[in-house]
Amino acid sequence: MNFIDAMMAAAKRAPHASLTVASDTNPSVSTLGEVVEAGRRMGTRMTAAGVGRGDIVACMVPNWREWLVVAVAAAQAGAVMLPIVTIYGAKELGFILQQSGARWLFTPERFRNIDYVQVVAGCGQLPALERHCVTGPDFAALEAPCPVQRPVEVGEDDLALLVYTSGTTADPKGVMHSARTFLAELASMREMRGESDDDAIISPWPPGHVAGALSMYRFLCQGTPLVLMDQWDAALAARLIEEHNITSSSGTPFHLAGMMAAADAHGYTLASLRQYLVGAAPVPPSLIARCQEQGLAVYHCYGSSEHPTVTSGVVGDPLDKQLHTEGRVIPGSQIRFVDEDGEDVPPGQDGEICTRGPELFMGYFDPSLNEGAFLPGGWYRTGDIGHVDEDGYLLITDRKKDIIIRGGENISSKEVEALLLSHPKIVDAAAVAAPDERMGEVVRACVVLAPGAALSLDELREYFFAAGIAKQKTPERLSILSELPRNASGKVLKHELRRIA
Repeated sequence: MNFIDAMMAAAKRAPHASLTVASDTNPSVSTLGEVVEAGRRMGTRMTAAGVGRGDIVACMVPNWREWLVVAVAAAQAGAVMLPIVTIYGAKELGFILQQSGARWLFTPERFRNIDYVQVVAGCGQLPALERHCVTGPDFAALEAPCPVQRPVEVGEDDLALLVYTSGTTADPKGVMHSARTFLAELASMREMRGESDDDAIISPWPPGHVAGALSMYRFLCQGTPLVLMDQWDAALAARLIEEHNITSSSGTPFHLAGMMAAADAHGYTLASLRQYLVGAAPVPPSLIARCQEQGLAVYHCYGSSEHPTVTSGVVGDPLDKQLHTEGRVIPGSQIRFVDEDGEDVPPGQDGEICTRGPELFMGYFDPSLNEGAFLPGGWYRTGDIGHVDEDGYLLITDRKKDIIIRGGENISSKEVEALLLSHPKIVDAAAVAAPDERMGEVVRACVVLAPGAALSLDELREYFFAAGIAKQKTPERLSILSELPRNASGKVLKHELRRIA
C-alpha cells in the first residue's frame, strides 16, 4: 500500500479510533475518520493549487490534530510529508526548506513563545516556497467541506516521508522513506511486541522526530487510539494514562520517573500501562524495581531515523536483558558487525553495527551523503560499535559517530564547535557529551580562551541565542582549559576531554 490507501483502509476499519490532544493552547478531541476526511479535503485543495506528485509539503507543527491532517493531505495529493522539529531556529529551518525545495509550509502562528512568521522571515531566500500556511483560519479554510477527488496515484516505493536528522555533519541530513519502509516498521513492531486492537498509546515525542512520526502514522495507518501532549507534564501524563486506559508508551528515563512519581503524588493509577519503551539511556535500578512492582515491563530498543527500529526488547525478556541490552533483532531485519575495512569481525567481538531490512531508508536526500553510508549488498553503516551476546541480544559499547544525544535528539558537535570558534574570546574549542540525569546527555563546551579573557556560561549561552541556533544545541556545561588534548596528528582526543571534564 501507499500511505493514503493505508489511511483510508484504517479509517474504514476503525473510524471511531480516538485522538485526544492535551494542550493548553490547542486542545482537541477527534476520531480517525474525521481526521482522514479533513485531510482528504485539504489534499484535494492542494492538488487544485498545483501541488503534485513528489512535491514537498513541510509541517513544523507540534503534537496537534493539524499535523495529522497535513500528513493525510500530503498523501492524498501524492506529495511528500516533511515533518520539522518545532524548536528549530531560522538557521536549521532555512537549510531544510532550501535543500528540500518545499513548496508549502505549515506552522503555528506562535507556540511556546516562538513567533514562526518571524522565524520563516529569517530563513533568507526560499524560491521554491509558494505558501506558508499558519494554523487557524487559513488552515480551517483548507479543510472545510468540499467534494473530494480520488487520491493522486503514487507507488509504495516512491518517496513519501522526508525526515531531517542531525548527525556528524554540521547541517541536518534528509532521510528518505517510502510508504513501504514506514509501513514495514509499523508491521514489525506490531508483530514483535504483540500489539493488539485494544492498545492505546500516549506520545511525548515531537512529531519532527522519527519516534513521534511513528506514533502519528500508527494512528493514521493502523487505527491505534492516540493521546498527544504538546508539552511534557508528568502529572498530566499520569492522569491521561488513567483516563484513556493507555497500554503502551515510550520516552526517556526522565519521562518515566516523573510519571511514576506524579502518579504516586496525585493518586493516579497506571494499571493499564503494560509496556514502556526507553531509548539507549540507562534506567536506574530503583526505577526498574518500582516498575516491576506495578507489572510494567520496561525495555530498550535501538534504531535511528535511517532504520527506525533494528532491535527491541519485549515484555517477556528476562530482567537483565531488559536492563542491560537493546533487545533482539526485529522480524525481517538483519544485523552484522564489521571492522574498518567493512569485513565481518569474529562472533562476539565488537564491530561497527551494519543493518538492513524492509524498514531501512531509501538513502539521503543529498546523494553525496550516500557514499560511505552503505556496504555492498545494501548494508547501512550505523557508525555505532557493539556486539550480540550468546542469546542474541545487542549490546552497544561505543559510539563511532561524533554526536551528542540530548533527550533523544542528535546534536552535531561539529556545528556547536563552529559557533564556539566564532566567539571573539575563544581560540580553541570542542564539544562533547556531558551526562545529565534529566536529558541523558547535554552539550559541554570545552574551550581555550584568548590571553586575559574571561567567559561565563551565561555569556556563552547568550551568544548562542543571538546566533539563532536551536536551544537544545546551546552548551549547558562549560570547561575552560589551558589546552585541548590532541594526538600526534592534531586530532582532539574527545575521550580524554570527557575524562578531564
